[in-house]
Order: sequence, then C-alpha cells, then structure tokens
Amino acid sequence: MRTMTAPRNGPRNAARLRPVRDPAPSKWGYRWQRWMLTPGVRTGLRLGVPALIVGLIGTAWSANDANRALIVGRYDQIKAAIQNRPEFMVTELAITGAEEELADVVAELVSVTFPVSSFDLDLEGMRAKVAALDAVSDVYVRVGDAGALEIGITPRQPVAVWRTAEGLQMIDENGVTSGNVALRAERRDLPLIAGEGAKDNLTEALALFRTAAPVAPRVRGLVRIGERRWDMVLDRGQRIQLPTADPVAALERVIQLQETKDLLARDVLLVDMRNPGRPTVRLQKEAVAATRNAVSTGANN
Repeated sequence: MRTMTAPRNGPRNAARLRPVRDPAPSKWGYRWQRWMLTPGVRTGLRLGVPALIVGLIGTAWSANDANRALIVGRYDQIKAAIQNRPEFMVTELAITGAEEELADVVAELVSVTFPVSSFDLDLEGMRAKVAALDAVSDVYVRVGDAGALEIGITPRQPVAVWRTAEGLQMIDENGVTSGNVALRAERRDLPLIAGEGAKDNLTEALALFRTAAPVAPRVRGLVRIGERRWDMVLDRGQRIQLPTADPVAALERVIQLQETKDLLARDVLLVDMRNPGRPTVRLQKEAVAATRNAVSTGANN
C-alpha cells in the first residue's frame, strides 16, 4: 500500500488550498448600495427623516387643547399688531361725483367709524350697498394712498319726470328710476310724461319733446293713452292728439301750422292728428258760441 506523506510546510500549503472569499457584494447587497446612493434617497434621509420627526413631535404637542389655544392666541396677537400699524389705518371718508344730498345718504349707508384698519373694511359689501341706490349708475370703493376710504359715484342722469300713482319719479334714458320728486316745481328743467307704459316708450317721448321745441314754454307734458299713443298737453287746456304710427311727423305738421297760421294761438281746444290724412280742430266753447252769435247776427242783418 502506498502512503501519502504530508508535504513540507503543511499548514501553509493547507491555507493555500482553501477557497478565497469573493470581496464583491451579493446581487441584493449591490442593489441596496446603489439605492442608498440615489440623490433622492440621500436627500430624504438627510432632510425628510428629521422633518418627519419634528412633525410628529409638533402634532403630538398640538394635540393638547391648551397648546392649541396658545398658538391661536399668539397668532391673533401678531395679526392684530400687523393690521393696526399706521400704514394700514383708514382715517377719513372721501365721496366724489355725488351732490351733497346723495353724498350724505352714501355716508350714512356705509356707516364707518374712523380710524379703522383697512383689513376690517368690507369694500365689496359697501360697493353693493351704494350700487343698489336708485340715484347711482356706477360706483367704486377703494382705500386710497392717503389713508382715506374713497367712494367714487357715477350718478344716474335723469332725462324726464314720470308721474305715477305713487308720485313723481325721475328716470334716466334707459327708463330706470333715479329718484323721487316731491313737487313738479323741483325739476321744471325735465320734461314730464305720464300714463301706463310711458317710460317704456321714453325714446319716442324725448323725440316728441325735441320736435315741440318751438312751443316748449307752453308744453306741460306727454300722456300715454291706452299704452298705444301720445297726447301732448299744452297750457290753456290745449291738447294735441297724436297717432300711433309716426307721431313725430304728425307733431311736425302741427308745429308748421303754428309757425305759419298761429294755430295754437287761437281759441283751439284740441288738435286731433290721430288720422294724419284728416286732421281735426276742436274750438273752445266760448269760441264756438262767439262764432254762432256772429253767424246769427249776420243772418238777421
């Protein structure tokens, strides 16, 4: 039998025969190392984890009612200190574009006690209140640079007075009420219209008033009849009945007769133009009686 003899330097050679361990990481270890080297993960570990810890601590602290009340109270104090700084204070009211009477109404309506912080002013609510006034067409509300609450008003411009069962109302060119008038004498500068549906035909009414300019001092107003046509009322009890269709042309004919024949200067009670092809004139009772007497006297002679 053949025997194996141990080689010289046995332990050293045995170490050489052992397998050498591979220093490279495993597959999963490699992936873990690569993932940890990702910039997003590194940033998350550096910032996100501390932020999460702080957030958890803050949430636990604010879960206490007393702590929350402390936070709210401190916030209100800081907010009030900022809002009440001099640069944010409003000290006066400035109303522009309105007459004194309307300005007084607006000042009473907004009802602001000065000084007041601009943060405490409901500008949109004020604007809505002022815009709801009949006499106001448009309005803006803002805080000016000089610490004044500025209200700029564009008033409605009345073009006529409308007599209704409730009284006298001023209306603008769109037929929108712009205010009330106690007495007709207060707005003699505006033409007068009356009757149901008069303001719905305001454009036509204004055209008639312009046509009647040569006799304007004698015109008392226009009356809408049956919501179909107009009667022009003059002083001395005279009336011009106008047709439904093209009343302006019919009135022009009457004005021409006045300028050439002094029609309205005579004892005429009514000029009926409802049938433009056959205008009719009605005399006053005294003129009719005088005419009959003259005819009777002439017949007797």
